Amino acid sequence: MAFAQSSMESFYSSDPVFRMAVKQFEVLADHLEIPQQYRQRIIQPKRSVTVSLPIELDDGRVEVYHGYRVQHHLSIGPTKGGTRFSPRLTLGESAALSVWMSWKCALVGLPYGGAKGGVAVDPNKLSRREMEKLSRRYMQEMIPFVGPRTDIMGPDMGTNAQVMAWFMDTYSMHAGHAVPEIVTGKPVAIGGVAGRRESTGRGVVFLVERALDHLNIEPAKCTAIVQGFGNVGSVTACGLAYRSGMKITGLSDHTVCLYDPKGLDVSAADRHVQEHKTLKEFPQGERVKPEDFLTLPCDVLVPAAVERVIHASNAALLRCRVLAEAANGPTTPEADELLDQRREEIFVIPDVLCNAGGVITSYFEWVQDMQSLFWTDIEMTDRLYRILDTAFNAVSKRSKERNVSNRTAAMAIGIERVLEAKRDRGLFP
Repeated sequence: MAFAQSSMESFYSSDPVFRMAVKQFEVLADHLEIPQQYRQRIIQPKRSVTVSLPIELDDGRVEVYHGYRVQHHLSIGPTKGGTRFSPRLTLGESAALSVWMSWKCALVGLPYGGAKGGVAVDPNKLSRREMEKLSRRYMQEMIPFVGPRTDIMGPDMGTNAQVMAWFMDTYSMHAGHAVPEIVTGKPVAIGGVAGRRESTGRGVVFLVERALDHLNIEPAKCTAIVQGFGNVGSVTACGLAYRSGMKITGLSDHTVCLYDPKGLDVSAADRHVQEHKTLKEFPQGERVKPEDFLTLPCDVLVPAAVERVIHASNAALLRCRVLAEAANGPTTPEADELLDQRREEIFVIPDVLCNAGGVITSYFEWVQDMQSLFWTDIEMTDRLYRILDTAFNAVSKRSKERNVSNRTAAMAIGIERVLEAKRDRGLFP
């Protein structure tokens, strides 16, 4: 039973990614029998901000970019989420990503609501000086709406530790003192933590190993295909190859899809990307069409790029044993129905669990900055794996006991915790 449409839903509903998030929620709300009076409160973002960002380019022209920030809910604590610089970014996409972040944080037990935002821009077309100007202007415009107890930003697609450093400096100059806890994923020298950049990929590798152990499959005998060779995808591919002992038979980015059943040299691919920025001219592997890449045979398939790459047209054609969703929202609801019918064939590690390593380590960074007391990389990795293991067990248990998919189990746990918080706090009169 779909809940009644509100004016706020209409505001976002033109965006296909937000419609996907709403559809997912409607299915889960029916499954959990959530009363109608709570459904709007749970799904609708609390606050959305749209800003214009004029900057002077290196050639003297003034260009105006559009920036967004969406905070889903603050019932448990401050919101937390990445900031992406992408030409495809919209307010609706930001809203959807903030919703998914809420379920993710609740699933793994973090005291956060979800947030997301960024700038609609291709960062590859900006010089370093232009990138700094745009980053600082974005944070300056966001200062009235963010804070260490309100909304903590982190890196995402198109941003990195340097951008977080510019964010932190801009906010700190406004505050009159250093505020390292305003962002996570920043350089270690100014309050960041070692291993934050690798944490999402490390978490994916750990959960893939956990899934294979659950299925009684030896990782060293497996093959893997990784779609997306950015930060998460490259760390995941290297981890699967050199920690788990898997043969990486497929790698791709936005320029090329490479496949070799004998295995690709992941280290060489990583060095190539560091030098040339893309995989386009990497000499190894057969070039395959993007629409065929995800359906190539493998034991572990890792979509680590963008949303909605697994859909009704290719879900039935997947030839993997484990689907590890390192990207946010890579599988559409229509594809999910098909995958649910193949539950005995394909073990899905849903995105709200699979890529949670990044926000968990960001939480560690935020806590350490607030306390001015820092842990070692080994301590944080151990804490990360324990939290992921607890969440994996909870999802597997619910999936088995209630005979539902892993995605339904994971999202249900997250949504229930948000609902409980909203019920306990009540409505402000």
